[in-house]
Amino acid sequence: MAKLLLNLRNVPDDEADDVRGILDQHRIEYYETPPGPFGITAGGIWIRQDDDLPRAKQLMAGYQSARQARVRAEHARAQEEGTADTFADLARRQPLQVALRIVAIVLLLALLAVPYFLLRA
Repeated sequence: MAKLLLNLRNVPDDEADDVRGILDQHRIEYYETPPGPFGITAGGIWIRQDDDLPRAKQLMAGYQSARQARVRAEHARAQEEGTADTFADLARRQPLQVALRIVAIVLLLALLAVPYFLLRA
């Protein structure tokens, strides 16, 4: 029975491509499920044979630790050079999304504060 190796929710395309390449390189059979039409399911990479799962997980763990080190080094370098994204950069690129999230946070905080003010009165 097939086993899920990688849920593709919030996985960058380059990472998914790397995982596919590793599985191809090591001749591990897999298949992919596409994301659902309404965003409920994100899709995934599945290992076909149960016997291949431990080896696939081991390869995945090695890949993820190497990727983590590389991405952290790139981020540290970007921070040193002053090219790393900041909140202001995000707000300039996506002002509506940032504004909606701030409004949602304020509404949630207000909702949490309502019982305090009702019990205090």
